[in-house]
Amino acid sequence: MIEYKGYIAKIDFDDDQDYFHGEVINVRDVITFKGKTAKELKRELKNSVDCYLEFCKKKKRDPEKPFSGKFLVRVPPDLHRELYAAAKINGISLNKLVAMTLKNSVSKHP
Repeated sequence: MIEYKGYIAKIDFDDDQDYFHGEVINVRDVITFKGKTAKELKRELKNSVDCYLEFCKKKKRDPEKPFSGKFLVRVPPDLHRELYAAAKINGISLNKLVAMTLKNSVSKHP
């Protein structure tokens, strides 16, 4: 993965075409690019993101921002109660407990 201005891209290699293909994955809008070398790929990511931002500016619409850091999670009431209790026991907020647990989960599974 590579990043530019907060936009994170996943890279795949197309063996038949002999080039790398990238797609920005942290927005819903479609932003893609391709290149034959890492240097070209990075340049094309920058070009694609900058073109996307310029396009949005010309259309007078806000570009999609990479994720805000907020999302709603629904859990069974019993689990909610257990999480709340665990957070209180540890002297932290429920939000912090959940964030730490999610971070730990992602760190273990790249």
